[in-house]
Amino acid sequence: MKVVTFGEIMLRLATPGYLRFNQTDSLIATFGGGEANVAVSLANFGISVDFVTRLPENDIARSCMMDLRKYGVGVDKIVYGGQRLGIYFLETGAVSRGSKVIYDRANSAVSEIKPGMIDWDTVFEGVNWFHWTGITPAISQGAADVCLEAIRKANEKRITVSCDLNYRKNLWNYGKKAGEVMPELVAGTDVVLGNEEDAEKVLGIKPEGVDVTGGHVEASAYESVSKQIMIKFPRCKKVITTLRGSINANHNSWSGVLWDGKNLSEAPTYQITDIVDRVGGGDSFMGGLIYGLLTYPGNDQKALNFAVAASCLKHTIYGDYNQVTVDEVEKLMGGDASGRVAR
Repeated sequence: MKVVTFGEIMLRLATPGYLRFNQTDSLIATFGGGEANVAVSLANFGISVDFVTRLPENDIARSCMMDLRKYGVGVDKIVYGGQRLGIYFLETGAVSRGSKVIYDRANSAVSEIKPGMIDWDTVFEGVNWFHWTGITPAISQGAADVCLEAIRKANEKRITVSCDLNYRKNLWNYGKKAGEVMPELVAGTDVVLGNEEDAEKVLGIKPEGVDVTGGHVEASAYESVSKQIMIKFPRCKKVITTLRGSINANHNSWSGVLWDGKNLSEAPTYQITDIVDRVGGGDSFMGGLIYGLLTYPGNDQKALNFAVAASCLKHTIYGDYNQVTVDEVEKLMGGDASGRVAR
């Protein structure tokens, strides 16, 4: 099995601990981005995966590429050009103070990408699965066009296509709204992941009877949303919703549901009471889901349970990447959440 993901990777500059931007005189540098995070998860789980993007030819981009290589992600399909790697700044929140992200990604190399720059025929040789997120078409018209180019080529080659709707209101600023761009891309997608805000802001589908502000989310309320997505996008075979209850910045409940057109599968709910880093949580879910659907064919429940457990563990890992193994995820799936020392 081989997977390809496409999108933007950025330099992540985070304040140490829970310091605010105006309190710190240093920042911790790592790398991250939705589709790259999914690729790292899959590589850690033993899946062959390539990450495709456009990078400038400079030392920061080379460090980024070496970082991906370290985790076993294929980088030989990356194309080069442009002047800079995008950056995002992170201030980690605590208790009632939420985290903050500030983007500095204007005119990044991938934002200036154009159709024809990537040879998708070559990229998709021997590939079974292609993954994109709603972040990529939010970057620029060019990125949206290339994403659509990739989806159409994947459809032509009968490659399974998945997306995380990933609505980011601060990114849609090049003159188009998500609702104008995303439906055409989702129409070519087989597996769709989102939450209640994504469904409404991206696809114009509003969940009924859902309150996500009080720390409790009713899973069954998402069945109607899933049905509406499948009616609007007939190609879609599975709709998955992450269920995050935000009690505060350090304590979330976490689960998910999967609708296959007939049955609604619901995963166990985890109480994550001492979050280390929730950035990349949805990406770790997607990585776990792709792994589960590829590894446990015909068993959507097990695939969903794997995704939720993998993402639960990601909340204990600093940085964007979910650096856990299949054995660790399956141990949590089996009910062992003790955190005992492994000797």
